[in-house]
Amino acid sequence: MSDAELTQADIAALAGTVERPMQAFIGGKYVDSITGETFESVNPADRSVIATIASCGAIDVDAAVSASRAAFDSGVWSQSHPSVRKVVLKRLAELMDRDRVELAVLESLESGKPIRDCLNIDVPETARCIEWFAEGIDKIYDQSSPSGGQALGIIVREPIPVVAVVLPWNFPLMMLGWKIGPALAVGSSVIVKPAELTSMTALKVAALATEAGVPDGVFNVVPGLGENAGQAIGLHHGIGAVSFTGSTEVGRMFLRYSADTNLKRTVLECGGKNPCVVLSDAGDLAAVAAHAVNAAFWNMGQNCTANSRLIVSRSMKDELLEHVIAETRTWTTGHPFDPENLLGSMISDEQYDKVRGYVRTGLDGGATLAYEGAIGPNDGGYFIAPTIFDNVTPDMIIAQEEIFGPVMAVIAVDDDEHAIRVANDTSYGLQASLFTRDVARAHTVARRLQAGTVSVNSYSEGDITTPFGGFKQSGFGGRDKSIYAYDQYVEKKTVWFDLS
Repeated sequence: MSDAELTQADIAALAGTVERPMQAFIGGKYVDSITGETFESVNPADRSVIATIASCGAIDVDAAVSASRAAFDSGVWSQSHPSVRKVVLKRLAELMDRDRVELAVLESLESGKPIRDCLNIDVPETARCIEWFAEGIDKIYDQSSPSGGQALGIIVREPIPVVAVVLPWNFPLMMLGWKIGPALAVGSSVIVKPAELTSMTALKVAALATEAGVPDGVFNVVPGLGENAGQAIGLHHGIGAVSFTGSTEVGRMFLRYSADTNLKRTVLECGGKNPCVVLSDAGDLAAVAAHAVNAAFWNMGQNCTANSRLIVSRSMKDELLEHVIAETRTWTTGHPFDPENLLGSMISDEQYDKVRGYVRTGLDGGATLAYEGAIGPNDGGYFIAPTIFDNVTPDMIIAQEEIFGPVMAVIAVDDDEHAIRVANDTSYGLQASLFTRDVARAHTVARRLQAGTVSVNSYSEGDITTPFGGFKQSGFGGRDKSIYAYDQYVEKKTVWFDLS
């Protein structure tokens, strides 16, 4: 049976039989947390407990650092030829393709993401990401300086021995690939701390990495709560770099941990309050609406690049809103295992309550509820249908704060200057979408939007070849994706030769 032929009943049956990894992965094997503590993983689509996961703390992180450092110092991975690491990581990508349905089911089961996204986007894109970084590592050249004939200066890249990656719950697999791909490729040993809400796919990939040939101790996973495992990673003197994706609030904590300990390199990809800017010459508004709806509601709006603000020329706002509502009606919300549904559940009761609170805040603040979708058949989980507010002003809470749910705020503007000013009126700067048919206008406005990525006449984060990160409080210290991602996990060393 092909992936496209899988039914909701097929997925449910697989979910009942799929192996659920629940132990930490340290030194090449699954182990319980040293204290024996655990936490429950809940299926947000029906609120049932689906696994009891090892809850790691400082002592487990210390064990992972010891295993990582020993593997690094042995040179079995760190000093291997780049082409050797390439072969192993490409094999890991192949194994992920082999086990794609199992990975997709685990991802959907634990996160509430639609199975269609897990099968068609998250799993294959993660495998291709790891494959891309594997292919690139033996094509990155060191450099020599323009030092004249009496001296030679060379600049070499050396892997940071032990790095940690701290993952979010909204894209557990994809963010794992963005981070372990370049970190493993350069030769570092890696410790992964998955979000406590979504631990199992990272644990599954760790076992696949060992099967692919990644040496014991090079790839470790320490599930646990942020205040335990996460804090222990931030404060550990044996970790040389942390790459974190998550909230700006927690990102600040990792900067403090670094300052209070060994000044470990800290790379942050944090929140966003991203604009979709539709200028007066945008053209086909039905096509624009399709992009705008995808930008706002994909992954239930639980996306750091969600375009939760639709900023549109006042003269065409009502017409565009009609198209947006018509497009939104096609975005069915319901059980994540139903391949027909585009939207699943929110991740947790906390997130559900938070988003519902923002909807109430929008109503209380004077915005107009233009549309609220329906929720299809489900098992009583944390479901919120797409919600669209009209007559939103830039100072309203729903126009300023990151909601992280399927809520769109429509803001009318008078001209390009007004649109740019409103788009930039936020503490974030991760992504922006811009729609115009005028090439000069597109170049001019795109350069003035304060965002790490600006997509023109589409909603996009670019592809694996383009760097990803933000301005202002959306990012700090480096970029995921592209050849620039390697730099997060290496030190640049100058070696100077006196030839006189």
